[in-house]
Amino acid sequence: MNISLKKYLTSKKCFKLILGANNENYEEITKLVALYSLAGCRFFDINASIEAINAAKKGLEYSKKNDCYLCISVGGKNDPHISKCIINQSKCNQCKTCMGECLQNAIIEFDNKILIKEKNCIGCFRCSKKCPQNAIERYYNAINFNKKINELKNFCDCIELHIASDDLEDIKEKWDFLCQNCNSFLSISINRSIFSDEILIEQLKKMLLNANSNKVMIQADGISMSGGKNDFNATLQAVSCADLILKSGINCPIIISGGTNAKSNELAKICNVDISGVAIGSYARKVVKNYIDDDNFLTNQKIFNKALKIAKELIHRVTT
Repeated sequence: MNISLKKYLTSKKCFKLILGANNENYEEITKLVALYSLAGCRFFDINASIEAINAAKKGLEYSKKNDCYLCISVGGKNDPHISKCIINQSKCNQCKTCMGECLQNAIIEFDNKILIKEKNCIGCFRCSKKCPQNAIERYYNAINFNKKINELKNFCDCIELHIASDDLEDIKEKWDFLCQNCNSFLSISINRSIFSDEILIEQLKKMLLNANSNKVMIQADGISMSGGKNDFNATLQAVSCADLILKSGINCPIIISGGTNAKSNELAKICNVDISGVAIGSYARKVVKNYIDDDNFLTNQKIFNKALKIAKELIHRVTT
């Protein structure tokens, strides 16, 4: 790597592309990494698998960028970031309402049934919230945490632990393992959906005591996997979460995520919330979706350049 991740974060111009802690669509990952790395993104968040790492590296080979960072995301017990959706066929009446809600092309019609393609699903649960039959259920895509980390820790630059779980003992065990066994940068992704503000800050401070403060960042997650709209309201909770952490006196790089969009950095500045950068997932994928879905995306320069213009504009708005 040409520059350290710490230096990149302290530049206050960090743009992190979230590809999904549960996104197993590796062809899409390659396309998005190729596109956004050429557009100026240097930080990519992927699922914890060698397949995702290789897919991201393939995208970087396309763009010929060697100053980028790969972050693998893992979750605590029953964390929504490691969940996927399945359709209960006994309840489904094939109304297809869910198909219009999925941003990942995960819901298909096949053999007179509505099905979810597991590899595409990121567990955002957007489809379930719109299903009039309550036919869409959540299950957790659990991994052998310690084994997986040991397998992957030397192939990534950062490991992010999502703690949207009420099992504090499980969180402690996983965090302690990361601190004791990994030399990479560590990230704590936290939101206010589980804990009260007081417990959240207390939990963060406890975790930071056990870590090398020079190699830790915090991702202040507003409303996880809620991106899509480009307005202040969508990103408000992310900015608010970062503000809470900063006012607690915690001193480490903080980036915001969850509902983030092109207006996120603008709102942070308006609110005088001093963030190190913005992580964008759903919105960043949505604005280039029509181009990414093309089978010839990486070989058709005309299509690629149209998407590249959009990606560059997004990064410019978020980092200036």
